[in-house]
Amino acid sequence: MIEVSVKKRLFSAKGEMQLNVAFKVEPGELVTLYGPSGAGKTTILRMLCGLAVPDEGTISVAGETWFDSSQRIDLKPQVRNVGIVFQDYALFPNMTVKENLEYAIRRNQSHSVIDELLELMELSSLSDKKPDVLSGGQQQRVALARSIVRQPKILLLDEPMSALDTTLRFKIQEYILKVHQQYQLTTILVSHDILEVITLSKRVFLIEHGEIVNEGPPSTLLPMQALRSMMDALPTSNR
Repeated sequence: MIEVSVKKRLFSAKGEMQLNVAFKVEPGELVTLYGPSGAGKTTILRMLCGLAVPDEGTISVAGETWFDSSQRIDLKPQVRNVGIVFQDYALFPNMTVKENLEYAIRRNQSHSVIDELLELMELSSLSDKKPDVLSGGQQQRVALARSIVRQPKILLLDEPMSALDTTLRFKIQEYILKVHQQYQLTTILVSHDILEVITLSKRVFLIEHGEIVNEGPPSTLLPMQALRSMMDALPTSNR
């Protein structure tokens, strides 16, 4: 289980904001952090993987403390077993597809996982190609495969499909579900695409102004949120 209870002062376009969230994620779940830009979603992912430090609070994964401000525990990112895919795929341009995956492998880890992932993500025929000749969808599949080479405890996805067209979005969603189930991952997705969230998630945490204001199944929570957003966008005279 992932247990997070953290606070951090942030500075958004609207000024200073206090991020104050507490939530739990069960093993094997795929959940989404949903909300407007600047709500603190990406910062939560960065705190989970150790790239940002909470001002106070705790983070524990499977009973292991990753962060505890009161005990001055803050595990380094390389110690936390996390796979992460940001909007920027961050592939090494001078390496082939296979070399990008091999770079992520742990010392003494079997390389058989590389061939397994190349086949699972339908990348075997592209294994000797470099990123500059790949399409956006292909690069995204390489980034996703590389993020799970080490078979992480948590897979973090920060709007990984935001730069893709609708057709590619649906295809990448299929791959995400495939690897999530194949490797029994616990996955946290950041997204503001309602259809994407409903398709992928078991639960959604609705985040506004640095706080979780609601949570529940996306099929029941997000349609109401979408309707409210549409109403907020209408001129007062049309309501």
